[in-house]
Amino acid sequence: MEKSSNRTPAVCDLPVTEDESRLRRFIALHEDALLILGPRRNPPVPARAANTNTNIAIQTSLGFSTLESDEYVEVVQRLRPDIVLGMADYEYPKKSGVKRLEKMGDRTLAWLQDLMAGLEDGPKGPPKPALFAPILPIEAGQQSDYLNRIKDDLAHHVSGWVIFDPASVDVIPSEMRHLPRLALTNVRGPHETLDQIFLGIDAFVLPFIGEATDSGLALTFAFPGPGIKSGGVRQALGIDVWSTAYASDVSSIVQGCTCYACNNHHRAFIRHLLDAKEMLAWVLLQVHNHHTADQFFASVRQSIQKGTFEDDCDSFSQTYEREFPASTGKGPRQVTALQDPPWLRGYQVKSGPAESRRNPQAFRSLEDAQEKLAEAPRPSLDTDGEDLEKQGFAEKLR
Repeated sequence: MEKSSNRTPAVCDLPVTEDESRLRRFIALHEDALLILGPRRNPPVPARAANTNTNIAIQTSLGFSTLESDEYVEVVQRLRPDIVLGMADYEYPKKSGVKRLEKMGDRTLAWLQDLMAGLEDGPKGPPKPALFAPILPIEAGQQSDYLNRIKDDLAHHVSGWVIFDPASVDVIPSEMRHLPRLALTNVRGPHETLDQIFLGIDAFVLPFIGEATDSGLALTFAFPGPGIKSGGVRQALGIDVWSTAYASDVSSIVQGCTCYACNNHHRAFIRHLLDAKEMLAWVLLQVHNHHTADQFFASVRQSIQKGTFEDDCDSFSQTYEREFPASTGKGPRQVTALQDPPWLRGYQVKSGPAESRRNPQAFRSLEDAQEKLAEAPRPSLDTDGEDLEKQGFAEKLR
């Protein structure tokens, strides 16, 4: 949805048949996967500007910008996802003041009505996207008017809820509690995922899967886990494939795993790819990590159906550590500052006064080197590596 030089993104003008989704075809997503479109990435990057009555402030690859409500409606009409998330008037990660709380519900409701009107008036084609209404991350009394308007006037348009704070599940009107709930809560691992399922969350966007992949971690957890005996040691949630211990390990990433990566490659190969900075390493790790997450949720659903979910959560908690193991390498999107989340890139972080660059420059000017070479005497055939290094012709590898 980001625009460069005021040009419409190519995906919005992609030629499709009447029953095709432009977005699904553009990203080559198979038909049995849900396609969800939201106004912000998850987790969102804090924006510098404030929201207004007609737009929200967002961070894009082109810098800070705003997303107008009518622009969002137009993009939804063109791309036709399966599920569309309503725009919410909240500023991540700041807490809103008293005066602002009065506007949040009104703005969110107005944007929701704009989106509903756009879905009704949109062009013919694939079925209309299911609309998920935001539950604001504020107390129930502060958004009661907003929720009552949805319950009384818009209930037949709303197909689900999007949640930004798991505690907000309790404020959903009783008449609409049967609708599915999608969490955009920046879950940090499987333990938090289970905690939020217990609170009533049905679906998640899980950044920790991609973060683990970027860090070179292969997920190894399974639900519910065998548990541990008294005095035993909890298992790690994953393994650090960067470790030199796997340099000659020709076993699968995880024994018994049926994913493509484990069936066709071994730890030593993937570690070699990581060390060589080959993108295939992160592709194979992402394939494995998504398969692990798929198996995890399949087991959770079976546990809920059998009525053993609470006991199985206790077993999982006893089996696995709560935090992921530390990575000894550096992934393609990790910044050097330890206080920054690993999903932030250098251009998304504003430097403070007298603060050095977060990431080193990849290129530099060669003018100084040219002057040094011009002044240096021409090397003879007998010149060794140390002399060449002193004259600036090359750097000796040690």
